[in-house]
Amino acid sequence: MSLENQNTDEYLLAELGKRFARERLDLGITQADLAFEAGISKRTLERIEAGKAVQFTSVIRVLRALRLVPNLDALVPKTGQRPMDILLSRQGKQRQRAPSSSPNVVREPPGVWRWGDEQ
Repeated sequence: MSLENQNTDEYLLAELGKRFARERLDLGITQADLAFEAGISKRTLERIEAGKAVQFTSVIRVLRALRLVPNLDALVPKTGQRPMDILLSRQGKQRQRAPSSSPNVVREPPGVWRWGDEQ
């Protein structure tokens, strides 16, 4: 199942928790053994698998214990250098800020409903 079209945090956490549990079971590892290998408490692993909020470092530790760290590249892919970055690097500078009007950012708070015919 693709997570792309699911928009609630609760759904995404629950689905990821199920996937962690499925991977652990497919490998034949108990929660206690995986928690020990990851260096987290069994209760934290239970929370992850139940889809509850936990620290991201705990998730990374579980990924490492399950040998899934290479999959983190898909989470936030590396981007190539943009022309402005190349120009700045030649001047010995580095980009410090994002542009003030980025076309990819939604500026409305989530949950704002509109008719769709506004100008």
